[in-house]
Amino acid sequence: MKNKIAYLFATYFGLGFSKYAPGTMGSLGTLPLAYALIYFGGFNALMTAAVIIFILGVPATKVVIQKSGDDDPSLVVIDETVGQLLSFSFVAYLAPEYLTGTDSLWFYVAGFVFFRFFDILKMGPVKYADTKIKNAYGVMLDDVFAGIFAAILLLGVLFVRINMIQV
Repeated sequence: MKNKIAYLFATYFGLGFSKYAPGTMGSLGTLPLAYALIYFGGFNALMTAAVIIFILGVPATKVVIQKSGDDDPSLVVIDETVGQLLSFSFVAYLAPEYLTGTDSLWFYVAGFVFFRFFDILKMGPVKYADTKIKNAYGVMLDDVFAGIFAAILLLGVLFVRINMIQV
């Protein structure tokens, strides 16, 4: 039973079992969660969820690693959930109305694209966590770093958007 719960959580309720691009499916599946968290609870709910999912994701990922024998199983996508949530953190803190209003779709698309870009490209600390930390923490941390990079770019989009409105 414990293993089934770990797999359910680590695969983000089965999205990690996708035959095609499970990481992308995990990221896409996180977008409704991100919207709901920001809409109903703002930045605090978003960050609380990211921290809780990270804390629960590490042992769930560890179970899957042990059972599969793979140090970074592609079916584990709970790391994408954490990273994707973090990609919206700066905008959720500074201007949550851009993530819940009429223009919010563009911010979610941009946040998704930016996160997937950094998660796939794996540069700097993303690459370090992915290649040097060979355990559940490494699986989770590379996406945390990718989410932070995506959050910085999305913050840039916010500033451009605000400046366009003021012109």
